[in-house]
Amino acid sequence: MYERFYNLRERPFALSPDPEYLYPSRVHQEALDYLRYGLESQAGFIVITGEIGSGKTTLLQTLLRNLDSHTTVGRIVNTMLEPRELLETIMIDFGIDPTGRSKPMLLRDLSQFLVDQRLAGRMVLLVIDEAQNLSLAALEELRMLSNLETEKSKLLQIVMVGQPDLRDKLAAAELEQLRQRITVSYHLPPLEIDETANYINHRLRRAALGAPMEFPREATDLIHGRSRGVPRIINVICDAALVFGYAEERRVFDAATIRDVLAELEMTGVLPGAGAPAPASRPPATAAQPRPAQPLAPPATVYAPALRTAAAAALDEREARIRQREQELADQRRILAEEYRLLRAQRQSAPDASQVVVADHGKVRLRAPDAPNTRFQAPPETLWTRLKRFMLGVSTS
Repeated sequence: MYERFYNLRERPFALSPDPEYLYPSRVHQEALDYLRYGLESQAGFIVITGEIGSGKTTLLQTLLRNLDSHTTVGRIVNTMLEPRELLETIMIDFGIDPTGRSKPMLLRDLSQFLVDQRLAGRMVLLVIDEAQNLSLAALEELRMLSNLETEKSKLLQIVMVGQPDLRDKLAAAELEQLRQRITVSYHLPPLEIDETANYINHRLRRAALGAPMEFPREATDLIHGRSRGVPRIINVICDAALVFGYAEERRVFDAATIRDVLAELEMTGVLPGAGAPAPASRPPATAAQPRPAQPLAPPATVYAPALRTAAAAALDEREARIRQREQELADQRRILAEEYRLLRAQRQSAPDASQVVVADHGKVRLRAPDAPNTRFQAPPETLWTRLKRFMLGVSTS
C-alpha cells in the first residue's frame, strides 16, 4: 500500500516472523546464545518462554535458518494433541508413516530412525512451538522420548517454546522428572525504552531502498509506553502510523501524529483503551502461584479491517483528486490537439488576409476584421507558443 510512497522495498512492520528483521536486543541475543549452547551440548530439554508477541517465533526462525546441513529438524506447531496424537505427529513430521501401527511399533520405528540419523552423522532436533497447549500427559510423553539415547548423548534434542503458562505446567508435581531434565531455560522480557527506539528504526533501515526514514525519539517513547515494549504491539502501532501518514501524505512522525494514531487504534478496537491495567511483573511461576490470564494481542485479521476503516476516507479523497487532475490534463491535451489540427487546416486553405481566425475551445470560424470580437481571439503566434509548450510537456493551464 505505502511502500512506494516511503521508498521501501516491503512493509517493515509486518506481523509475520521474518528472521531478516530480528533486532538483536540484549535479551534476544542472550536467548539465541542459550539456544546455541543447548544445541551444541546436546543435553536435556531447552525451554524458551515469553509473553504473547515477544518475538519467540522470530527468534526460533532465526535459529533454524542458521543451522548447518547436518541437522534434521521436526517442528510441531499444532499442539492441541493427546499423547498418542503427539507421537504420530512427530513421526509424520520426520517422514515416518504411523498408519496402522501400535504404540510399541511406533516407538520402535522412531528409535530406528534416530539411530540411522546418528550413524549418518546427523543430529535430530524436535521443536515444539506453542508448547503451553500440551497436556501434562503429552509433556510426560516427551520426557519418555528423551530417554532415547546412546551411552554418551541424546538421540533426540527437544526445544519447547511457549507462553508463560508453560512454566506453570512445568512446575506441576507430576512433571518433576521432566523438570530435572531441563538444562537450558530462558524467559524473554519486553523491550526497554531505548531498545524500542532502536528496534523501530532498525526495521525501517532494513526495509529502506534509499536513505532510511526514522521515527524521532518523542514518537518512539510514546509507542513504548503504549506497547509496554512488546514487539508485536510495536509493529501494529508503527504499521498503522505508516498507513495514516500515507493517507495524509506525511513523512515525518512527531508525537502529535502518534497520539492521533493511538487514539484511532483505540477507537476502532485494535488496541484496548489506555486505561487498561498493565500486566504486573511476576517472578517465575510455581504450582502454588496461579497466573492470571493475559490480554491477547490483536491478530492481523482484526487489525487490517480496522485500519482500512480508519484511513478509508482520506485515501478515497486523495485518489479522487488524482483522478480529477488526470481528467483535466486529458481534456487540455485533447483541446490543444484539436486546435493544432484546425490551425493546420486553416493555414493550408490560405484564407483571405482580411479574415481573422477565431478559436473557441477547439472550434474555428472566420469573421471580418470589423466584426465585433465577442469570443476569445488567439493569434497564430500565441497558439504556436502554447503548442510548443505542450510538446515540451509544460502545463498550459
